[in-house]
Amino acid sequence: MTATAPTPSTARARATASLPRLALVLAALLAILFTAASPAAAHAALTASDPADGAVVATAPAQVTLSFSEQVAMGDDSIRVLDPQGRRVDTGELRDMCSGNTVRYGTALHSGLPHGTYTVAWQAVSADSHPISGAFTFSIGAPSATEVSLPGATAGGGPVGIAYGIARYAAYGGFTVLVGGAAFILLCWRRGAAERPLQKLVVRAWVTLTTATLAMLVLRNPYTGSGRFADVFDLDGLRAVLETKTGASLLSRLLLLGAAALFVAVLFGAYARRVRDTGGQEEDKDTSDLTFGLAIGGAVVAGGIAATWALSEHASTGLQPGLAMPADILHLLAVATWLGGLSALLVALYKAPGIERSAVRRFSGVAFVSVVVLAVTGVYQAWRQTGSWSALTGTDYGRLLLLKAALVAVLIGVASMSRKWTARLAEAPAVRDADGRAAVAATATATAADDVSRETSSVAAPAAVPADPERVAQLARQRAALESAREKRVRDADPDRAGLRRSVLAEAAIAVIVLLVTTILTSTEPGRTVEREAARGSGATAVPDRPVKITLPFDTGGQNGKGSVRLELDPGRVGANTLHLWADTGDGRPFALPEVKVAFTLPAKDIGPLPVVPEQAAPGHWTASGVQLPLAGEWRIDVTVRTSDIDQTTIQKTVKIG
Repeated sequence: MTATAPTPSTARARATASLPRLALVLAALLAILFTAASPAAAHAALTASDPADGAVVATAPAQVTLSFSEQVAMGDDSIRVLDPQGRRVDTGELRDMCSGNTVRYGTALHSGLPHGTYTVAWQAVSADSHPISGAFTFSIGAPSATEVSLPGATAGGGPVGIAYGIARYAAYGGFTVLVGGAAFILLCWRRGAAERPLQKLVVRAWVTLTTATLAMLVLRNPYTGSGRFADVFDLDGLRAVLETKTGASLLSRLLLLGAAALFVAVLFGAYARRVRDTGGQEEDKDTSDLTFGLAIGGAVVAGGIAATWALSEHASTGLQPGLAMPADILHLLAVATWLGGLSALLVALYKAPGIERSAVRRFSGVAFVSVVVLAVTGVYQAWRQTGSWSALTGTDYGRLLLLKAALVAVLIGVASMSRKWTARLAEAPAVRDADGRAAVAATATATAADDVSRETSSVAAPAAVPADPERVAQLARQRAALESAREKRVRDADPDRAGLRRSVLAEAAIAVIVLLVTTILTSTEPGRTVEREAARGSGATAVPDRPVKITLPFDTGGQNGKGSVRLELDPGRVGANTLHLWADTGDGRPFALPEVKVAFTLPAKDIGPLPVVPEQAAPGHWTASGVQLPLAGEWRIDVTVRTSDIDQTTIQKTVKIG
C-alpha cells in the first residue's frame, strides 16, 4: 500500500493550528522560569523587633515583639522563641499590639530564662496575600553556642511555591482570554459565536481559570505554611484558609465561574444558533436584544471575577484602597478586553478565514478604548505604588513598571501597524458580496479545490470506500490534508489579510510578555513600601514608637510583702495603648498578687486619675487594652498592689508620653 505523506502546505497548516497550544506551553515555561528565578517579595516587611536582631540584653525580656510595615495576619504559632537547645520558651500566646499606624505583634516569654543565645522564628501572611517569614537571634547576658539553625527557605518558596506561582500565571491568562474572547464575539464579530475555533478558545480559557483557582485554593495552606504537598489533604488547614481574605476571594471566584459557565453555555448554544439562523445580521432585533443581555450579564460576571483579585492583593491595602480597588478592576478588565480580544482575533484570522473586515475594524475601536482605560488606571497605580521618581528608578517594582510601560509602548506601535493593515483591508475591492461570501476567497477556494483534487485523485467517493481499516484511515488523512490545503489557499488569497495576521501574531507575542511582567508585579514589594522601610532603617523617623517600660519595687509591710512590678505601656504615646504588668517576688518568681490597680494622672492639665483595672492573663501577669491617654505630657503612673487582705501599697512613677 502506498503511503501518502503530507504536503508542505499541510505541514504549515498543522503548524498554524498548533499556535494556541504553543502559546500556552510558552506561557507555562516562562512562568516556571520567572517563578524559580527569585522568591516573591511580599508587600509587608519586618521593620523592627524588641529585642533587636543580634542584641545582647542584661536581663531576660518579658516578651518578644515584632513590628511590620503594613498589616499582616498571624496565628498563635506565628512567633516561636527557642533556647540554645532548641526548646520553645514562649507561651504560645500571640499578643496583638497594633495601634493606629503601628503594626506590632508579640509573644510572652517564660520567666527565669538563663543566659545564652535565643532564636526567634516568625511567619505571617501579608495583607496582599503573600506569605512572609524570617528569623533572628538575641542573647541574654552573653552570646553562647546554639543548636538551632536559622531556616534557609523563605515562606512561599520550594516546589509548592513554584506550583502556586504557575497556578497564578494560569489564572491571569485564563481570565484574560475568557473575558477578551467573549467580548470580541459580542462587540466585534457576532458570527464568531458559531465558529468552532473561537468556541474552543473561550471554553479552554474557562477550564484553565477554574483549574488554576482550584489549585490555588488547595495549595494555599501549604503555600503559606509548611511548604509540603501533603498538607493539601489537611481539612483543618483548608477550613482555616477559607476563613482568610484570600480564601474567601478564591471561593467567590469559583462561584462566579459557575455563573460564567452558564454564560458560555448560552453564548455558544442559543445565541450561536440564532446568529447562525440570521446570518449574524446586526439589524435583527431578537439577536440584538440577546446580545445586549449577554453583554450586561457578562460584564457583571467579569467585573466580579476581577474584584476577587482586587480584594485580596495590592489594591486592597496601602494608600487609598477605596479608590485603588475600582481602578484595579477597570485595569484588569481593560487588559482582558484588549489582550484577550487580540488572542480571539488571532485565532479567527488563522482558523476562520471568513471573518469580515468590519469585525476587525470594530476590534480596533474596542482596543483603542481599552488602551485609554489601561493608561489612566496604570498611571494612577504607578503613582500609588511608587510615589517618587527615586522609587520608580531605584526599586525592583519601579524597574518592572518601566519595563511594562516600554513593552506596552511597543505593543501600541505594533497595533498601529495592524490598524494600517485593517485600513488597507477596508479599501480592497470586492471584499464581501451581498450574501456574505468574499469574492476573492470564493475564487481561491475553487482554485484550491481543483488543484488539490488533481493532486489527490486517489481519494475515492464515500460509496467506494473499501472495508480495509488502514485504507479508511489513509483516506481520512487525505481528506484532512485536502481541507487544510483549501483553508490555507483561502487565507493566502488576500495579501492584506496575511499582513494583518502577521502583525496580530506579533502583538500576541508581546502581549504574552506584558502579561508575565504584570503577574510578576503583583508579587513584588511596591517601591513606596521599599523606600519607607529604607527611611526607617536609616533613622529618618524623628521619634520611633517605643513602649514605655518601668520597674517599681514595692513593700506592703506584711509577710512576704516585698517584690517588684514591671510595667509596659505600648506604644507609649497619645491615644490607645496596651498595658502589661508583671509582678515578681524577691527571688524572681511570678508573684500571684490578690489585686492590682493602675491609675494615670496628668497634673499639669488637671487630668485624672484615670483608673485602669487590668485582667490577669497568667500567674504574675496582668494586661489591659485600650488604655486612652488623651494628651502629651508628664504622666504620673500609680500602681496599687495588695499582697494580703490587709497589706497593700501604692507606688508611683512619672513618665513622658509623646
